[in-house]
Amino acid sequence: MLQGQEITVLGAGIAGLAVACALARRGAVVRVLEQADAIREVGAGLQITPNGAVVLRALGLGAELADAAPRARAVTLRDFRRGDPVFRLDLSRADRPYHLMHRADLIGLLRRGALDAGVSIELGQQITTVTPTDTGATLHHAGGHSETVPILIGADGLHSPTRAALNGTAQPFFTGQVAWRCTIAMDDPAIPAEATVYMGPGRHLVTYPLRGGALMNVVAVEERDGWAAEGWNHRDDAQAPYRAFADFCPEVRDLLFRAEEVYLWGLFRHPVARHWWQGRTAILGDAAHPTLPFLAQGANMALEDAWVLAAALDGADTPEDGFASYQAKRRARAARVIDAATKNAENYHLRPGPYRALAHLALKLGTRLAPDMAARQFEWLYGHDVTQDHA
Repeated sequence: MLQGQEITVLGAGIAGLAVACALARRGAVVRVLEQADAIREVGAGLQITPNGAVVLRALGLGAELADAAPRARAVTLRDFRRGDPVFRLDLSRADRPYHLMHRADLIGLLRRGALDAGVSIELGQQITTVTPTDTGATLHHAGGHSETVPILIGADGLHSPTRAALNGTAQPFFTGQVAWRCTIAMDDPAIPAEATVYMGPGRHLVTYPLRGGALMNVVAVEERDGWAAEGWNHRDDAQAPYRAFADFCPEVRDLLFRAEEVYLWGLFRHPVARHWWQGRTAILGDAAHPTLPFLAQGANMALEDAWVLAAALDGADTPEDGFASYQAKRRARAARVIDAATKNAENYHLRPGPYRALAHLALKLGTRLAPDMAARQFEWLYGHDVTQDHA
């Protein structure tokens, strides 16, 4: 169905570039509209877990992924005060590649893949509203003009006009948590390629190296009553996380003391969209199912969506049938991942007391006595291969 089919994608982020690449490789003529005037280095680190890595390999980008991001060796949970290890998940399994990557490097990799597949990318295209029709969708540009396209895919993020067109407006709620995000210059190639989570009462902090140890990615989450605005681009006092985590172990304090540019954002829960498509219009990634950053699955869910959507369209008689199949295959999994991510924050933020002590003891014993069991607990997530299930 896709051979020669004209498809417009809104958004040149991870979801948009991935679905554009997947569609173009199946023969579609794909045009991406991006509101920014340039694709810049934005964001910080992310984790490409095995379920996302298989999609990049299937898109022909496996070698670039390996070059751009080292494989992670482990994820370790540590006590906040002493830094003692509580739990360790070994990531060395050869058939489960797990990568630590700068978001800008992933965007660059996907952009090159999309362009090589024949995708055209148009910058400075701000779409204010979307109107689905029986024969396509009408895009209303900020400049005042409109255009109608035969098939539209909205990869336009948290505040997606495409999602609003399909579902109306939804009011997200503040989770009572904020997060600081920064990268800190290290220039230390000897830093182990591991992700570390320091767990404290009402707070946790995640660190992992990027670009071969040139940078350390830091995400620090704090529970608080006062909310912060949603979005990555809100600058904060560089020493704010240092003060908030002053009772954490010395290695955390020393790292945060070196922070020079820090961004703060409020963490909000958005409902999974009820309708992912209407007529010849569909959404994916954050536009369909935003997730909290406690399971490192935002980018990976976008990659999974992209592959399944392209495969569903390619195997359908009509765009409507393809979009219906795509939502049926993706909605339950996205909801499960979101719920698991939400529960992770609760587990990281246990208060001192008997329950926390018992929970940490159980994790320590599990790591020591049954290390394979820990890996099996994540098989439903990391072992899910959409390129095989939806070839």
